[in-house]
Amino acid sequence: MRVVVCLKQVIDPLTPASTLTLDQNDKKIRVGIVAPPVINGFDEQGLEAALRLREKRKDIEIVCLAVGERFNSDVMKRSLAVGADQLILVQDASLDTWDPYPIASALAAAIRQIGGADLIICGRQGSDWDNALTPYILADLLALPLLSLAKRVELNEGNRVEIERVLADGSMMMNAPLPALVTVTSELGALRMPSVSARLSAARKQPRQIALADLEVSAAPVRAPEVIDLAIPVTGRSCTFIEAADGPGAGARLAETLLQAGAIRLGGEGQS
Repeated sequence: MRVVVCLKQVIDPLTPASTLTLDQNDKKIRVGIVAPPVINGFDEQGLEAALRLREKRKDIEIVCLAVGERFNSDVMKRSLAVGADQLILVQDASLDTWDPYPIASALAAAIRQIGGADLIICGRQGSDWDNALTPYILADLLALPLLSLAKRVELNEGNRVEIERVLADGSMMMNAPLPALVTVTSELGALRMPSVSARLSAARKQPRQIALADLEVSAAPVRAPEVIDLAIPVTGRSCTFIEAADGPGAGARLAETLLQAGAIRLGGEGQS
């Protein structure tokens, strides 16, 4: 059984906003310091889901697949260090885009080229653009059922996948016949840490490279929306120190300051 885990290389979400710059010509975000990228956190949880499945079924082959403009080899090889059997990279300048359709189309074409998958696992969304659309487009392109927001994934008898889906007020059980696509969410848990020996072993392995030109990538059915502008949110803080001779005086000054700021209001009839 083949399980394909879709990975995306992204800017580290912990990168300070002060080090980010906006390229208004290309409508992209650039990192102003030399900081390595990371694998999207939700995708790492998808890989953890695949590893847990293989602990119960030894016949599972885990293939990690990523598409993008360029890759940091050491970052992407972490998937091999934790236990993936293969790492496949599709690298092309056109894949540096916020538009989910070219990404999903390249993923679908690559999956077809390697002979398909019994189960595809994706993270619920990317931490860069937060579109959360790529898995849905991918499932549509491959004509697969999609089960979303899983915090637990199981393979049952009868060639079916079952998930526990996260809801706002609880969870629900869902299942579908294989092949299928599942998206996982943070409640599933973090990706396990690789051992030192596993890291050293992964460093000697080479990922499989597939050129985008060698894939039969379908064109977008409609024109993609256009990014008009980008902006980094401006935030600020201010602090007012309350000074008084004693506690009651400080309380009165604090109440006065909050009233002036509109943070509280005087109570009246029917108010508190």
